[in-house]
Amino acid sequence: MKKIYLDNAATSFPKAPGVGDAVKYFIDQIGDNMNRSGYDSLTSDEMVFATRDMLAQFFNFPTPENVVFTLNITYGLNFLLKGLLKPGDHVIVSSMEHNAVMRPLMQLQARGVEFSRLPGDELGQVDAQSLHSLLQPNTRMVVVTHASNVSGTILPVKEIGAICQEKDLWFILDTAQTAGILPIDFQDLKVDALTFTGHKGLLGPQGVGGFLLTPELAERMETLVSGGTGSLSEYEDVPPYLPDKFEAGTPNLPGIYGLNKSLHYIEKVGLATIRQKELELAAYLLEELETIDGIRVLGPKDLEERMAVVSVDFLDHDNADMAYYLDKHYGIRTRCGLHCAPSAHKTLGTFPQGTVRFSPGHFNTLKDIETALAAIRQGLKEMRSTRS
Repeated sequence: MKKIYLDNAATSFPKAPGVGDAVKYFIDQIGDNMNRSGYDSLTSDEMVFATRDMLAQFFNFPTPENVVFTLNITYGLNFLLKGLLKPGDHVIVSSMEHNAVMRPLMQLQARGVEFSRLPGDELGQVDAQSLHSLLQPNTRMVVVTHASNVSGTILPVKEIGAICQEKDLWFILDTAQTAGILPIDFQDLKVDALTFTGHKGLLGPQGVGGFLLTPELAERMETLVSGGTGSLSEYEDVPPYLPDKFEAGTPNLPGIYGLNKSLHYIEKVGLATIRQKELELAAYLLEELETIDGIRVLGPKDLEERMAVVSVDFLDHDNADMAYYLDKHYGIRTRCGLHCAPSAHKTLGTFPQGTVRFSPGHFNTLKDIETALAAIRQGLKEMRSTRS
């Protein structure tokens, strides 16, 4: 049975052409460490610098050395939240956030950091102007996802950024669902720090991500993980400059090689082409789902207001039963449950049952969507027949 992968919101598959070869090339042909060799290790150093530079250009960010690599976007968010917030500070988040934001905040709340949620509606949309009513004298930061991993809803981040700049608040942007698909301009959005991950829309391998942050924020941010950097080794203090200040230990060099390859691929194909392809698939999926009784489809109907993330609540059946049926009988791989985003599901009215999420990606085809729709119809027919 051919497998149909529709879980790109979790991680993209397949990866960009050549990513696996680039990872293998480093392991088989390079193998050294950066900043730590008496022999010639410039190959690794140059590749890491080149990838930082590509990411800086990709996000229209002026300072490549302030591109910091971590394992993933979750690590980046933890670095920023825990490195910047102090007891007594107040943070504003949206009610559509992933646990990569909410769990660190819950930990910080136990240490005296407060937070408020900018409410979303039943489509996952938020009103940026509602930020004003949540502001407190001790508000320091606003953290939002660019787009929901549950409903695909795109948040009004440009408007939020403008308010943050006006009110002198730090603005942290989570691009897990948008980097590699939507154009993201660090300066135009008035962002102070941006987090990214390589394994989703950037079409790279797992285990590499990071964050970009302004020099002003970098100076104020505490170093959470420290150790060897290969620089200033005569001192036991943490290097004061970036990226060394936040990059202790050996980085995921195979992953960075792979990410470099995927960034070249995205640059060649173009974000507009990738976005158009995904929206065409999502449009067909959404249009046909509207003709099926007994389901609720989350998120906005206007394609320009969403990503190709389509969550479905099967109202008369257990969502897990449908996800299992699709996989077992048709090889269709979806993501069922709460998607590590209980706050979003509460906002959308799908807590605690969750949804079955279909997230087509750049390498899916119209045939994949047609097969998924036929499988849904057949699955509902069989389940209804069994009940009767």
